[in-house]
Amino acid sequence: MTPIIICGVGGGLALILLIIGIAVTITSENTVVEKRLGQIVEAQEIQPERQRRQANTPLTDWINKQVTGSSLGDRISKNLARADIKMKSGEYIALMIISAFFTGFIIWFITGLNLILGVFGGIFGIFIPGFYVSWQQKRRLQRFDEQLGDMLNLMVNGLRAGYSTMQAMEAVSKELPAPICDEFRRVVQEMQLGVPMQNALENLLRRIPSDDRDLVITAINVQREVGGNLAEILDTISYTIRERVRIKGEIRVLTSQVMYSGQFLALMPVFVILILYALNREYMMEFFNPVNGICGYAALGLSAILIISGYFVMRKLAEIEV
Repeated sequence: MTPIIICGVGGGLALILLIIGIAVTITSENTVVEKRLGQIVEAQEIQPERQRRQANTPLTDWINKQVTGSSLGDRISKNLARADIKMKSGEYIALMIISAFFTGFIIWFITGLNLILGVFGGIFGIFIPGFYVSWQQKRRLQRFDEQLGDMLNLMVNGLRAGYSTMQAMEAVSKELPAPICDEFRRVVQEMQLGVPMQNALENLLRRIPSDDRDLVITAINVQREVGGNLAEILDTISYTIRERVRIKGEIRVLTSQVMYSGQFLALMPVFVILILYALNREYMMEFFNPVNGICGYAALGLSAILIISGYFVMRKLAEIEV
């Protein structure tokens, strides 16, 4: 075999390997880039948590390992992110356990070492952190909705001044107060790392779900695909959202009396029970007297059901969709 043939065969094999390498690189490049961008975004999200890693207990570390990647852990992480609570899933579950233990212990001690009521108190204590997270979510979403009109006006003015959509979002992240500036700062950071604008906005909607934000994000995505005057579109949406926020505020003022009345009426029996227990403990312990059988427990259970159902009925009457 002559050297020319050897060189030709070797060159052909090298060319084939080069083509295969280029094809494999092109097909896998997008996946690798997206994976690395996701790792960078996740690293930025958990950066404040790393500063507290040394303070974690073995219990929270073990719980974090168990719930990581599970549906429960994802749901807890999503709720904590929406409430802007800097806590991991394992820490939240540990907090639920601690709350259940202390609540059950307090009820057990107050009711004269009654084990059954202590167990019910522990079950109620599990839901106490969830009540706070839900309240924090609602409060944060309400503030976000109130700032949405100002955000749209700032974006419209920026677009009319010659800003791009990303520059207008960056202005929102710098000029407006929290929580809207924090969310748009995260959107801008994701786009700077290479995440498409549509995906970054969808992530924003997943963190802060709302019909108004869905309308804004849909308008931005449609304008990027088909064109049009985005400033005029956002200006019209801004007027609609401002009117909706105004009407919601008026309804909130008109229904606040019903809401506070429902809360007061729901808490009043609890306060009455605590006062009577402090003044005349023997009288209140008649509910748990073995001589009375299950009548005392049935009376307390029925009272609790009626109080809770009445509270939710009054809340439902005060909720008006706009």
